[in-house]
Amino acid sequence: MAKKSRTRNQPTATAPGEVGPRQPCPCGSGKRYKACHGSADGAAAAYVRRPFEGMPSECDVIALRELVPAATAPLTLRDGDRTVRLASLLPMAAPAMIRSTGDVWLGLQVQHQYGDPARDLAAVLERALATDEPGIVGLLDPPGEGPRLQDLIADTSLDITVHDGFGYWIDDVEDPDASMQAALEQANGAASPTVRLTTVEAAYWTDVGTKEHLRWVMPQPEDALLDALARLHAAGQDSLVGDSRLVGMFRAHGLLTPVWDLPLGTGAEALEEPAAAFDAALAEALADTSDLTTAQRSARAGLANRQVTIR
Repeated sequence: MAKKSRTRNQPTATAPGEVGPRQPCPCGSGKRYKACHGSADGAAAAYVRRPFEGMPSECDVIALRELVPAATAPLTLRDGDRTVRLASLLPMAAPAMIRSTGDVWLGLQVQHQYGDPARDLAAVLERALATDEPGIVGLLDPPGEGPRLQDLIADTSLDITVHDGFGYWIDDVEDPDASMQAALEQANGAASPTVRLTTVEAAYWTDVGTKEHLRWVMPQPEDALLDALARLHAAGQDSLVGDSRLVGMFRAHGLLTPVWDLPLGTGAEALEEPAAAFDAALAEALADTSDLTTAQRSARAGLANRQVTIR
């Protein structure tokens, strides 16, 4: 009898930031990567690891798509003067809605996942801009080749408003009916209070009831950011306020989002100055290109082991 291969079940090595074949596919399908965008006959060519790269507000767009329940921002088109509003979430997770005014609302948190969210958003936006008829606009099939969201909007930073709830769903409705009000109340009940910090970019405080967190989407390359965070951790400089703790990080759309646990009652305002100070310390750590010490390498390994890929 032939011997069984000893390499059959051995894990496949992956570079930092890459998705292993047995890991969940970053497209959000729920399948393993090897059975989805990593398969030979799948949609591998469509999958874009960092889809929002090049947008001035890349980090905030990722936060609104993955972390923030209720937020909006106006979009300025490169061509045309149609009013377009980007939203974290629309009713029924609609990809886009044409309002009675003709305004276009574009949703980030949607059900479909075709491998390149920026291309999906652009395809939905183009369809919405092609009509004035009120209703929902979406995708039923992969959009194919074409422009991405970055190609359709002006190259300016987004003016983001974080809302207490989903009242923006009906802020253009003069007399919302009972069904609208009921859907709104249900959605508001599931939304955690969230605040965007003003002293740094793309950092969001949230209260999930049993804990408070700061989730901060950062634009630096993963390896450099991990090195810098490890230097700060080894030096005892990664805490924001008393009893806060850097507990891990998400990886979404090609960027890392460090997450801090905060004591209950901290609030967002108390984080403004500490976050700015941490940002300055992080910049210094990023500029340090010396080899990591033993303690720093240990800290880096610990941080790398506390990553969760969500997209």
